[in-house]
Amino acid sequence: MRKITVTMIALSIGLIGLGGCQKPTPVKEVTEPSKLEVTVSIVPQQYFVERIGGDRVAVNIMVLPGANHELYEPKPEQLRSLANSKVYFSIGQLPFEKTWSQRISTANQNLLIVDTSKGIELQPMKGHHHEGEEKGENHQEESLDPHIWLSPKLVKNQANTIYETLEKIDPKNVVEYRQNLENFIADIEKLDQEITDKFDGLTNRKFMVFHPNWGYFAKDYNLEMIAMEVDGKEPSPQELANLIKEGREENIKVVFTDPEFNTATAESLAKQIGAEVLLINPLAPNWLENMRETADKMYQSLTTK
Repeated sequence: MRKITVTMIALSIGLIGLGGCQKPTPVKEVTEPSKLEVTVSIVPQQYFVERIGGDRVAVNIMVLPGANHELYEPKPEQLRSLANSKVYFSIGQLPFEKTWSQRISTANQNLLIVDTSKGIELQPMKGHHHEGEEKGENHQEESLDPHIWLSPKLVKNQANTIYETLEKIDPKNVVEYRQNLENFIADIEKLDQEITDKFDGLTNRKFMVFHPNWGYFAKDYNLEMIAMEVDGKEPSPQELANLIKEGREENIKVVFTDPEFNTATAESLAKQIGAEVLLINPLAPNWLENMRETADKMYQSLTTK
Protein backbone atom coordinates (compact mmCIF):
# COMPACT_ATOMS: atom_id res chain seq x y z
CA MET A 1 0.00 0.00 0.00
CA ARG A 2 2.85 2.35 0.85
CA LYS A 3 4.50 1.66 -2.53
CA ILE A 4 1.28 2.57 -4.35
CA THR A 5 0.98 5.82 -2.38
CA VAL A 6 4.55 6.83 -3.13
CA THR A 7 4.06 6.04 -6.79
CA MET A 8 0.89 8.17 -7.01
CA ILE A 9 2.62 11.10 -5.36
CA ALA A 10 5.51 10.82 -7.80
CA LEU A 11 3.13 10.76 -10.76
CA SER A 12 1.31 13.82 -9.44
CA ILE A 13 4.54 15.73 -9.08
CA GLY A 14 5.53 14.73 -12.60
CA LEU A 15 2.24 15.93 -14.06
CA ILE A 16 2.53 19.22 -12.24
CA GLY A 17 6.03 19.62 -13.65
CA LEU A 18 4.81 18.93 -17.17
CA GLY A 19 1.99 21.42 -16.74
CA GLY A 20 4.43 24.05 -15.60
CA CYS A 21 6.51 23.62 -18.73
CA GLN A 22 3.58 24.14 -21.09
CA LYS A 23 3.08 27.59 -22.56
CA PRO A 24 -0.23 29.23 -21.64
CA THR A 25 -2.82 29.31 -24.40
CA PRO A 26 -2.84 32.85 -25.76
CA VAL A 27 -6.10 34.78 -25.32
CA LYS A 28 -7.45 35.73 -28.70
CA GLU A 29 -8.01 39.50 -28.89
CA VAL A 30 -11.44 40.55 -30.11
CA THR A 31 -11.08 43.67 -32.21
CA GLU A 32 -13.98 45.81 -33.33
CA PRO A 33 -14.27 46.29 -37.08
CA SER A 34 -12.69 49.58 -38.11
CA LYS A 35 -15.15 52.36 -38.77
CA LEU A 36 -15.49 54.15 -42.07
CA GLU A 37 -14.11 57.63 -41.50
CA VAL A 38 -15.88 60.47 -43.28
CA THR A 39 -15.80 64.27 -43.03
CA VAL A 40 -18.71 66.71 -43.31
CA SER A 41 -18.91 70.49 -43.48
CA ILE A 42 -21.44 71.22 -40.73
CA VAL A 43 -22.96 69.61 -37.63
CA PRO A 44 -26.40 68.70 -39.07
CA GLN A 45 -24.65 66.60 -41.73
CA GLN A 46 -23.14 64.51 -38.97
CA TYR A 47 -26.70 63.66 -37.92
CA PHE A 48 -27.59 62.69 -41.50
CA VAL A 49 -24.54 60.49 -41.99
CA GLU A 50 -24.91 58.77 -38.63
CA ARG A 51 -28.61 58.11 -39.22
CA ILE A 52 -27.67 56.21 -42.38
CA GLY A 53 -24.22 54.84 -41.49
CA GLY A 54 -25.04 53.99 -37.88
CA ASP A 55 -22.17 52.58 -35.83
CA ARG A 56 -20.17 51.80 -38.96
CA VAL A 57 -19.13 55.42 -39.55
CA ALA A 58 -16.96 57.91 -37.67
CA VAL A 59 -17.72 61.50 -38.63
CA ASN A 60 -15.36 64.51 -38.54
CA ILE A 61 -16.89 68.00 -38.70
CA MET A 62 -15.18 70.98 -40.32
CA VAL A 63 -17.31 73.86 -38.96
CA LEU A 64 -17.22 73.38 -35.21
CA PRO A 65 -20.28 74.16 -33.05
CA GLY A 66 -20.69 77.86 -32.38
CA ALA A 67 -18.61 78.93 -35.40
CA ASN A 68 -19.97 81.04 -38.26
CA HIS A 69 -20.47 78.64 -41.17
CA GLU A 70 -20.37 81.54 -43.62
CA LEU A 71 -16.86 82.73 -42.73
CA TYR A 72 -15.20 79.63 -41.31
CA GLU A 73 -11.51 78.90 -41.84
CA PRO A 74 -10.56 75.24 -41.17
CA LYS A 75 -7.79 74.72 -38.65
CA PRO A 76 -4.52 73.04 -39.81
CA GLU A 77 -5.24 69.96 -37.69
CA GLN A 78 -8.64 69.60 -39.36
CA LEU A 79 -7.04 69.60 -42.80
CA ARG A 80 -4.55 67.00 -41.57
CA SER A 81 -7.36 64.80 -40.26
CA LEU A 82 -8.73 64.60 -43.80
CA ALA A 83 -5.87 62.21 -44.60
CA ASN A 84 -7.81 59.44 -42.85
CA SER A 85 -11.19 60.19 -44.41
CA LYS A 86 -12.61 58.10 -47.20
CA VAL A 87 -15.18 60.68 -48.28
CA TYR A 88 -16.02 64.36 -47.75
CA PHE A 89 -19.71 65.32 -47.86
CA SER A 90 -19.95 69.01 -48.78
CA ILE A 91 -23.01 71.24 -48.77
CA GLY A 92 -21.84 72.55 -52.12
CA GLN A 93 -22.40 76.30 -51.78
CA LEU A 94 -20.96 77.35 -48.43
CA PRO A 95 -18.39 80.14 -48.93
CA PHE A 96 -15.66 78.34 -46.98
CA GLU A 97 -16.08 75.24 -49.17
CA LYS A 98 -15.40 77.27 -52.29
CA THR A 99 -12.45 79.07 -50.72
CA TRP A 100 -10.86 75.94 -49.27
CA SER A 101 -11.75 73.35 -51.92
CA GLN A 102 -8.21 73.17 -53.29
CA ARG A 103 -6.66 72.79 -49.83
CA ILE A 104 -9.20 70.10 -48.96
CA SER A 105 -8.35 68.15 -52.12
CA THR A 106 -4.62 68.53 -51.52
CA ALA A 107 -4.92 67.21 -47.96
CA ASN A 108 -5.97 63.81 -49.33
CA GLN A 109 -5.44 62.99 -53.00
CA ASN A 110 -7.68 59.92 -52.71
CA LEU A 111 -10.51 61.73 -50.94
CA LEU A 112 -13.91 61.29 -52.57
CA ILE A 113 -15.67 64.67 -52.46
CA VAL A 114 -19.45 64.41 -52.71
CA ASP A 115 -21.63 67.48 -53.22
CA THR A 116 -24.88 66.76 -51.36
CA SER A 117 -26.67 69.55 -53.23
CA LYS A 118 -26.60 67.52 -56.46
CA GLY A 119 -30.06 67.11 -57.92
CA ILE A 120 -31.39 70.08 -55.92
CA GLU A 121 -32.63 73.22 -57.63
CA LEU A 122 -30.92 75.98 -55.68
CA GLN A 123 -32.52 79.39 -55.23
CA PRO A 124 -30.83 82.79 -54.89
CA MET A 125 -29.89 83.98 -51.42
CA LYS A 126 -32.66 86.34 -50.43
CA GLY A 127 -31.79 89.79 -49.10
CA HIS A 128 -34.19 92.47 -47.98
CA HIS A 129 -35.07 94.54 -51.04
CA HIS A 130 -38.26 96.58 -51.32
CA GLU A 131 -40.15 97.10 -54.55
CA GLY A 132 -38.79 100.03 -56.47
CA GLU A 133 -35.37 99.88 -54.85
CA GLU A 134 -32.59 99.63 -57.38
CA LYS A 135 -29.38 97.78 -56.76
CA GLY A 136 -26.19 99.79 -56.98
CA GLU A 137 -23.97 99.55 -60.04
CA ASN A 138 -21.31 97.70 -58.06
CA HIS A 139 -23.81 95.23 -56.64
CA GLN A 140 -22.70 91.65 -57.22
CA GLU A 141 -25.03 88.99 -58.49
CA GLU A 142 -26.89 87.24 -55.71
CA SER A 143 -25.21 84.02 -54.65
CA LEU A 144 -27.07 80.75 -54.42
CA ASP A 145 -28.60 79.91 -51.06
CA PRO A 146 -26.59 77.09 -49.41
CA HIS A 147 -29.03 76.38 -46.54
CA ILE A 148 -30.52 73.24 -48.06
CA TRP A 149 -30.30 71.33 -44.76
CA LEU A 150 -33.09 73.53 -43.33
CA SER A 151 -35.67 72.05 -45.71
CA PRO A 152 -37.02 68.60 -44.76
CA LYS A 153 -37.95 68.03 -48.41
CA LEU A 154 -34.39 68.72 -49.57
CA VAL A 155 -32.83 66.69 -46.76
CA LYS A 156 -34.45 63.62 -48.33
CA ASN A 157 -32.33 64.31 -51.44
CA GLN A 158 -29.21 64.70 -49.32
CA ALA A 159 -29.96 61.48 -47.44
CA ASN A 160 -30.23 59.55 -50.70
CA THR A 161 -26.92 61.00 -51.90
CA ILE A 162 -25.24 59.95 -48.65
CA TYR A 163 -26.72 56.45 -48.93
CA GLU A 164 -25.61 56.04 -52.54
CA THR A 165 -22.07 57.05 -51.54
CA LEU A 166 -21.89 54.62 -48.61
CA GLU A 167 -23.30 51.89 -50.85
CA LYS A 168 -20.51 52.56 -53.33
CA ILE A 169 -17.56 52.64 -50.92
CA ASP A 170 -18.79 50.02 -48.42
CA PRO A 171 -21.05 47.60 -50.36
CA LYS A 172 -20.79 44.77 -47.82
CA ASN A 173 -22.97 46.74 -45.38
CA VAL A 174 -25.49 48.00 -47.92
CA VAL A 175 -28.46 46.14 -46.38
CA GLU A 176 -27.95 47.93 -43.07
CA TYR A 177 -27.47 51.29 -44.79
CA ARG A 178 -30.65 50.78 -46.81
CA GLN A 179 -32.73 49.99 -43.72
CA ASN A 180 -31.30 53.00 -41.90
CA LEU A 181 -32.11 55.21 -44.88
CA GLU A 182 -35.72 54.01 -44.97
CA ASN A 183 -36.11 54.69 -41.25
CA PHE A 184 -34.63 58.18 -41.65
CA ILE A 185 -36.83 59.02 -44.65
CA ALA A 186 -39.89 57.89 -42.67
CA ASP A 187 -38.94 60.27 -39.84
CA ILE A 188 -38.41 63.15 -42.29
CA GLU A 189 -41.78 62.58 -43.95
CA LYS A 190 -43.50 62.47 -40.56
CA LEU A 191 -41.80 65.75 -39.59
CA ASP A 192 -42.71 67.33 -42.92
CA GLN A 193 -46.37 66.43 -42.47
CA GLU A 194 -46.42 67.72 -38.89
CA ILE A 195 -45.04 71.11 -39.97
CA THR A 196 -47.37 71.28 -42.99
CA ASP A 197 -50.38 70.64 -40.74
CA LYS A 198 -49.14 73.15 -38.19
CA PHE A 199 -48.92 76.04 -40.68
CA ASP A 200 -52.04 75.08 -42.63
CA GLY A 201 -54.71 77.77 -42.45
CA LEU A 202 -52.51 80.56 -41.08
CA THR A 203 -53.44 84.03 -42.29
CA ASN A 204 -50.20 85.69 -41.14
CA ARG A 205 -47.32 83.95 -42.95
CA LYS A 206 -44.46 86.48 -42.65
CA PHE A 207 -41.59 86.02 -40.23
CA MET A 208 -38.50 88.17 -39.70
CA VAL A 209 -34.92 86.90 -39.36
CA PHE A 210 -31.56 88.58 -39.08
CA HIS A 211 -29.68 86.26 -41.45
CA PRO A 212 -31.61 84.77 -44.41
CA ASN A 213 -31.05 81.11 -43.50
CA TRP A 214 -34.63 79.99 -43.79
CA GLY A 215 -35.54 80.61 -47.43
CA TYR A 216 -36.00 76.93 -48.34
CA PHE A 217 -37.99 76.33 -45.17
CA ALA A 218 -40.25 79.26 -46.06
CA LYS A 219 -40.71 77.88 -49.57
CA ASP A 220 -41.60 74.43 -48.23
CA TYR A 221 -44.41 75.73 -46.05
CA ASN A 222 -45.67 78.73 -48.02
CA LEU A 223 -44.22 81.29 -45.61
CA GLU A 224 -42.52 84.60 -46.37
CA MET A 225 -39.13 85.39 -44.89
CA ILE A 226 -38.20 89.02 -44.19
CA ALA A 227 -34.40 89.15 -43.80
CA MET A 228 -32.52 91.99 -42.14
CA GLU A 229 -29.15 91.30 -43.76
CA VAL A 230 -28.58 92.44 -47.33
CA ASP A 231 -25.86 90.63 -49.26
CA GLY A 232 -24.24 89.46 -46.03
CA LYS A 233 -24.17 92.96 -44.52
CA GLU A 234 -26.14 94.58 -41.74
CA PRO A 235 -28.93 96.90 -42.93
CA SER A 236 -28.08 100.51 -43.71
CA PRO A 237 -29.97 103.23 -41.78
CA GLN A 238 -32.46 103.53 -44.67
CA GLU A 239 -32.93 99.77 -44.89
CA LEU A 240 -33.38 99.60 -41.12
CA ALA A 241 -36.05 102.30 -41.32
CA ASN A 242 -37.85 100.28 -44.00
CA LEU A 243 -37.64 97.15 -41.84
CA ILE A 244 -39.11 99.00 -38.87
CA LYS A 245 -41.97 100.26 -41.04
CA GLU A 246 -42.65 96.79 -42.44
CA GLY A 247 -42.36 95.16 -39.03
CA ARG A 248 -45.03 97.44 -37.64
CA GLU A 249 -47.31 97.02 -40.66
CA GLU A 250 -47.03 93.22 -40.55
CA ASN A 251 -47.39 93.09 -36.75
CA ILE A 252 -44.11 91.21 -36.37
CA LYS A 253 -43.83 89.97 -32.77
CA VAL A 254 -40.55 88.06 -33.00
CA VAL A 255 -37.21 88.74 -34.68
CA PHE A 256 -35.26 85.50 -35.08
CA THR A 257 -31.49 85.37 -35.10
CA ASP A 258 -28.70 82.78 -34.91
CA PRO A 259 -26.49 82.08 -31.88
CA GLU A 260 -23.31 82.83 -33.85
CA PHE A 261 -24.39 86.35 -34.87
CA ASN A 262 -24.28 89.55 -32.83
CA THR A 263 -27.83 90.26 -31.66
CA ALA A 264 -27.45 94.03 -31.15
CA THR A 265 -29.08 95.09 -34.46
CA ALA A 266 -31.90 92.57 -34.10
CA GLU A 267 -32.56 93.75 -30.54
CA SER A 268 -32.60 97.39 -31.62
CA LEU A 269 -35.12 96.71 -34.37
CA ALA A 270 -37.25 94.48 -32.13
CA LYS A 271 -37.45 97.19 -29.48
CA GLN A 272 -38.74 99.73 -32.02
CA ILE A 273 -41.50 97.46 -33.34
CA GLY A 274 -42.54 95.98 -29.98
CA ALA A 275 -41.14 92.53 -30.70
CA GLU A 276 -38.79 90.14 -28.89
CA VAL A 277 -35.62 88.45 -30.11
CA LEU A 278 -35.52 84.66 -30.18
CA LEU A 279 -32.60 82.42 -31.11
CA ILE A 280 -33.05 79.62 -33.61
CA ASN A 281 -30.05 77.47 -34.39
CA PRO A 282 -29.52 76.30 -37.98
CA LEU A 283 -26.58 74.14 -36.83
CA ALA A 284 -28.06 72.21 -33.90
CA PRO A 285 -26.76 68.62 -33.61
CA ASN A 286 -30.15 66.88 -33.37
CA TRP A 287 -31.53 68.03 -36.69
CA LEU A 288 -34.93 66.34 -36.41
CA GLU A 289 -35.81 67.76 -32.99
CA ASN A 290 -34.35 71.16 -33.86
CA MET A 291 -36.56 71.47 -36.94
CA ARG A 292 -39.60 70.53 -34.90
CA GLU A 293 -38.74 73.07 -32.18
CA THR A 294 -38.01 75.82 -34.73
CA ALA A 295 -41.36 75.22 -36.44
CA ASP A 296 -43.06 75.53 -33.04
CA LYS A 297 -41.31 78.86 -32.36
CA MET A 298 -42.26 80.20 -35.76
CA TYR A 299 -45.86 79.07 -35.36
CA GLN A 300 -46.09 80.82 -31.99
CA SER A 301 -44.66 84.01 -33.49
CA LEU A 302 -47.19 83.93 -36.34
CA THR A 303 -50.18 83.39 -34.10
CA THR A 304 -49.28 85.93 -31.38
CA LYS A 305 -51.45 89.03 -31.54
